[in-house]
Amino acid sequence: MTEEQALQKLAALCSQSEHCTSEMKEKMTRWGIDEDAQQRVVEYLVANRYVDDRRYARSFVNDKLKYNKWGPRKIEQSLWMKHIDESILREALDDVDNEEYISVLRPLLTSKRKTTKAETDYEMNQKLLRFAIGRGFTFEQVKEVIDDVDE
Repeated sequence: MTEEQALQKLAALCSQSEHCTSEMKEKMTRWGIDEDAQQRVVEYLVANRYVDDRRYARSFVNDKLKYNKWGPRKIEQSLWMKHIDESILREALDDVDNEEYISVLRPLLTSKRKTTKAETDYEMNQKLLRFAIGRGFTFEQVKEVIDDVDE
């Protein structure tokens, strides 16, 4: 595949949905495009606003919170794995208020409590804590919701 073909294909892809620069580089590496050409293509895509890591990070955070019910830790790890710059990552996560995470976590734990078997309240809370931590929520967020539900 030539540099021009890659540029056209990636521009079409980016016009359909949000992508980050590392995804573009991965695709071009798979297509066998050399590093210099990759750099030129990425610079073109960024300059023409096809790719914007800041915009990508914001939409990624909102989508993962809203649709996947992920907490801040899991979202942060996913963005880190996509090689999003630390400052952009922090900014996107800081845009979301702690209350938004709590409002997602509360119904999640309420429904999980109904389907989880436990002999004691302590055992139930441990299971809910493990579940929520696995979803990427912080201990403080989980504790706040569990304390509210127990009252």
